[in-house]
Order: sequence, then structure tokens, then C-alpha cells
Amino acid sequence: MILRAPKPSECELLSDLCLRSKAHWGYDAAFLSACREELSLTEDSLQNSQIVVGEIDGQISGVAQLEPTVPMGALEKLFVAPEFIGQGVGRLLFDWVVITARETGITSFTIDGDPNSVAFYVKMGAIQTGSTPSGSIKGRMLPQFRYDIRSVHA
Repeated sequence: MILRAPKPSECELLSDLCLRSKAHWGYDAAFLSACREELSLTEDSLQNSQIVVGEIDGQISGVAQLEPTVPMGALEKLFVAPEFIGQGVGRLLFDWVVITARETGITSFTIDGDPNSVAFYVKMGAIQTGSTPSGSIKGRMLPQFRYDIRSVHA
């Protein structure tokens, strides 16, 4: 897999990838429609955050977005195309987030994760710190994590 910067012309394609990834967990069309704005990438987000695209054999396999606020950043998005789930794409994207955070001077970052992502983020070394309201679905709570930057990524 190669990691590369996203192109402005790919915002819609990457936003669709985020929605397809979310749909992998069985969410219905109404739920996905409610999440569309929050899961979308725009040219503004490309300019104001750190974003990487994973690509395998010319096909986009995933995307990650880090809000580079020092000293505590936020992992805004980490989505893997459904056809690549379970192939290590998520780990490579997470590794990029950790390296980028460290290089930016971030000492820790938060993650507002989907309930289906708990095992993944715990495996990556994040600590669940509580829950936070969904930005898309009123009354829905999401697990919240913190990842502390260390000299060696687990």
C-alpha cells in the first residue's frame, strides 16, 4: 500500500468511501444520510487538516484525517474501503496518524469512534476515556478514546 496526499478532485470519492465503510457495519440508508455531512471531506478540510489516502494497486483503500491542534489533536476520520477491511489498511493509516501527530508536536489525540471500532482502537493502544455525543445522530453516544504519543508505536 502506498500513502499519498489526497487530490482536491477526490473529495467526493473519499466522502463516498467513508460512507461505504460506515455502511459495512449494517447501518441503514436513513442513518447514513444523517451522517453524510460529518463524514464528508471538502477542499477546506484538505487545506486545514492532515489527510492521507491509502492506495493499493491504483485503488483507494482508505483515508485518515488528523486535526493538528497542538498539544492535543483529534483523529477525525479513519475509514477503510469495505473490500480492504481486514487487510492491514487500518493499521497502516493509524501508524501514519501517530507519526504525523508526533511530527506536528501533538502529544496526544482524541478519537470519537463508532461502537464497531472499539476493538480496533484498543488494539492500536488507545484508551477509552468515556463517551461523547454523536455529531450526526441526536441522542446517540459514541465511545471516546485518547491516544498518547509515545516514542515507539505499539
